[in-house]
Amino acid sequence: MNLVGSIYKKMSSKHKIFLTILLCCFIGSVIFVFNNHSLYERPIAKVIKTNIEDVTKVIDINGNEDTLYTQHLIAQLINGKDKGKEIHLTNEYSQSKANDHEFQIGNELFIKIDQNMKEYAELTGTILDVKRDKYLLLITWVFIFVLLIVGKKQGLFSFISLIFNAVLLSYALDIYLHNSDQSLLWICGISVILFTVISLLLANGLNEKTYAAIIATLLGTFISLLITYLVLLVTGEKGLRYEEMQFITRPYRMVFMAGLFLGSLGAVMDVAITMSSSIFGLYEKNNQISVKALIKSGMEIGKDIMGTMTNILFFAYVSGSIPTLILYFKNAAPFGYTISLTLSLELARALAGGIGIVLTIPIGLYTTIFFVNRKRAKL
Repeated sequence: MNLVGSIYKKMSSKHKIFLTILLCCFIGSVIFVFNNHSLYERPIAKVIKTNIEDVTKVIDINGNEDTLYTQHLIAQLINGKDKGKEIHLTNEYSQSKANDHEFQIGNELFIKIDQNMKEYAELTGTILDVKRDKYLLLITWVFIFVLLIVGKKQGLFSFISLIFNAVLLSYALDIYLHNSDQSLLWICGISVILFTVISLLLANGLNEKTYAAIIATLLGTFISLLITYLVLLVTGEKGLRYEEMQFITRPYRMVFMAGLFLGSLGAVMDVAITMSSSIFGLYEKNNQISVKALIKSGMEIGKDIMGTMTNILFFAYVSGSIPTLILYFKNAAPFGYTISLTLSLELARALAGGIGIVLTIPIGLYTTIFFVNRKRAKL
């Protein structure tokens, strides 16, 4: 406590005001989300007692074993006209819990109360979903605190840019859903420009380093998309399996290309700002450094980050398909068929992003050197 007090005393008045507002927001949001049951229209019940009524072992045709459980729950309604009453619920779940849940005492559930009941009979109902808002809030605050502790002012601006990008993406998709005649690629293209400009300006401010990163990001992203489009056009998209996208009612090829567009943006932006910051860092330490030395150092930096960033893209895309891979393999699906069906799109996305990363290294290097030379000429 003495350490916290000493740190607080050393803070400036602005930091103290900001910290006070942040703590008030944290406490207020936690109190709100733990007591917001009356704002929901759907009935919410809190589990107060659980009991396993039946256990059944099952084996499918491929020899996969699982256990099915029937769970009887007694819960207390915490909102609505029946608030305070107990309700009896039945929950069926499997040992794998792939598509179901085992509920514990204290869980809050959205339910549907059975209407066709005799007077004075015990309330019964059906479980619809789990109330998770308080858990999401706590995880969000952990993310905010870590971001602010590590990144300080830049962390705050990064969080603001994240919120802005999420709202902008939601708005862009809403425009497309309500205007199907509009091209999703054009909407995503405009969004990419806004994502890039706003994110980098908020994170790094108005300076030559940011301008170089913005230009490199946009050039790398658009050129990689163009190359990917030409490759798909020449190859006739052979090897790509769109089965997982055919449930949508929009042109799935255009949706796939839009996903490529947005998916490669994050990695390309990271490479661009890394190259820009590194080159400007070298220049600021030694204003007399030659262009040849900057190019050599920049290419060394690019080689170092190229492998890690491409691996990040690969793992990020492939990791989402692990449950599907396990499902197919456990059901004796052929290896080649499973890989082509579940990973073809993810690998294409990873390759497209990899092309963007590799292209952005020289683009970011020479764009940054252009701004360095311009800054040097002003001295």
